[in-house]
Amino acid sequence: MLHPHGDSVLLDHQDPSLSGVQNPGSRPLFEFLINTYQCRLPLSTRIINHLAGLLRRRLKAIRPRWRILSPGRIAVIVLAVLRHDQCLADMAGGNNVSESAVRRWRGELITLLAAQAPRLDRALKKVVKRGGEVVVIDRTLIRTQRRTGKADRRNYSGKHRDHGLHFLALTDESGRLIWISAARPGRTHDITAACHDHVVAHLRAAGLGALADLGFRGLDNDVLDPVIVTGFTASRIHKLTIGQKDANQVLARGRAPVEHRFAHLMNWRALTKLRTDPARATHLLSALLVLTNLEVNR
Repeated sequence: MLHPHGDSVLLDHQDPSLSGVQNPGSRPLFEFLINTYQCRLPLSTRIINHLAGLLRRRLKAIRPRWRILSPGRIAVIVLAVLRHDQCLADMAGGNNVSESAVRRWRGELITLLAAQAPRLDRALKKVVKRGGEVVVIDRTLIRTQRRTGKADRRNYSGKHRDHGLHFLALTDESGRLIWISAARPGRTHDITAACHDHVVAHLRAAGLGALADLGFRGLDNDVLDPVIVTGFTASRIHKLTIGQKDANQVLARGRAPVEHRFAHLMNWRALTKLRTDPARATHLLSALLVLTNLEVNR
């Protein structure tokens, strides 16, 4: 059973030494006990209160008959599942609820959080209002469990040599994640994904520029007024000049924050090996984007 304890959450613990105690006149006592253990949830109470508030407003709108646990307890259970990738059956057994209830709570809160994720155009408008002039665009591959058959071949990324789902993400100058794209097959090229989301058109409409790596080279063909800035590449016959090398170093330093925020996002162990379809993975990433910003920007 989970309880909030400061900025962590502890799981009630039953002494495992009782498993060997004999109950006189009956079967061994260990057959009637469920062994549980303590587990720390390294999240602030702000996130728990935020999720509990979303659930309370949801319950007030739909007016269900009853819930076996309070919104705060449900929020803690769902956060434990997302943060530590806890098995649903284990969480259900430790809190005296059914596995289907935990699965339903997880899906309900993920949907509520994903609805708070910003759209691309609105996210860029917020950057402009804060006085920003440039954003950073990058992609990441979220690993998935490999499935047999030809249907899973499109999820294989030749660059990463693994199966996964392709995502694009944007950060502002300070490194805050402001937008994440829908999930696409792992073999999707960066330029293809950016064109599908009309990233260049949205950047021009907002009057912003974007820093990108060489994977986005060729995305913006406007030579006179480009909005996508990439580095220089060398070849066998064309070596980089000192000025081009310095420009690549400046670009790398400007893109460093997005890598840090991807690391914060991957702290949610539910992303270690996705077992869901792309549609559910999109909602999951959007929900974790909201939770990551709440935790990092507190």
